[in-house]
Amino acid sequence: MKKHHIVSLLIIGAAFFGPIRTSLAQTCACDALPADKKALAQTIFSALHPYDGCDETFARCLEAKPPKPVVLRLAADICRQVKAGQDRKQIEHALSKRAQTMLPTGPRATLTLDEAFRAGAANAPVTVVVYACSRCPFCKVMVPALYAAVTDGPLAGKVRLYMRPFPLKSHPGSTEGGLALMSAAKLGRFWPFALLVYKRFNSFSPAVLPEWAVAAGLDRAAFERTFADPKTRDELVACKQEGLRNRVDATPSLFIDGRPYLYDLTEEAVVDVLQEAYDAAVAARK
Repeated sequence: MKKHHIVSLLIIGAAFFGPIRTSLAQTCACDALPADKKALAQTIFSALHPYDGCDETFARCLEAKPPKPVVLRLAADICRQVKAGQDRKQIEHALSKRAQTMLPTGPRATLTLDEAFRAGAANAPVTVVVYACSRCPFCKVMVPALYAAVTDGPLAGKVRLYMRPFPLKSHPGSTEGGLALMSAAKLGRFWPFALLVYKRFNSFSPAVLPEWAVAAGLDRAAFERTFADPKTRDELVACKQEGLRNRVDATPSLFIDGRPYLYDLTEEAVVDVLQEAYDAAVAARK
C-alpha cells in the first residue's frame, strides 16, 4: 500500500460487509465494551481502513491470522475512544490526526538534541522532543509521565526524550522557571531539577528556585551565577525561537522523529503512538 494515500483511506467509508463476529474479540479493549458501544465500534470497524498494515477495512484486517500489530493497536485505540464517549465523526477525525502524526509527509522539523536535556537510552531508535513551560499545568502532568515511561516504563530502551524549555507569557513566572531549567541543564542536573519543579508546581515562586536547586543536588552559588548569566537568557531565547520556527504556540508540544504530534495529548495515547513508532522503526531495520 502506498502511504501517501493512507490519510484519505482512513476517512473514506467502505461498503458494509456485514457483522464480523471475530473482529471485536481480537482486542481486549474492545471485548470489554458494553453492548451498545461494541455495536458502535463494529460499525466503525466495518467502515474505516487502517492507515497502515492492511488495505481492507478494520473488520477484514482483524480477520487475518494473525492480524498485523499496527491494526490491533489502532483497533484498540478506536475502542478506547468509543469507551470515552466519542462518536464516529470524532473518532474518524482523531484517527486522521494520528495518521498525520505517523506518516512521513513533508519536511521534518529542525530540533536541537542537547544531551543535557535527554532522558532514556541514548541509542533508542525513536526520538521524542517536548517543548514545555515550567508553569504549564498540562506539562506538569505530561513531562514527568514521559520521563517515567522512557526511563523505567514501557518505553525504556525504545524512546529517548529531550525537553526544550518554552516559557509562555501567559504563565506568570515562566521566564524565571525557564532560566532555572536552563541553569540546571548547564550544571548537569536538568532532570532532577525539572521533575522537582513539576512536583512542587503549586508552591512555585521565583524566590524558591535556588532552594529547589539545592534540593535537586545543585550548588546554590553556582546555580545563582548561572541563572544570572546573560548567556543563559540568550540560550533560553534561542530555545523559544526554535520552537516558534517549528510553529509551536502551546505547551506541551511534541515531535516524534521530527514530525509534529497532532493526536490526543493524554498519557495513554502518547505512549501508544510512541510504541507504534518504535514498532515501525524496528520493522524498518529488518
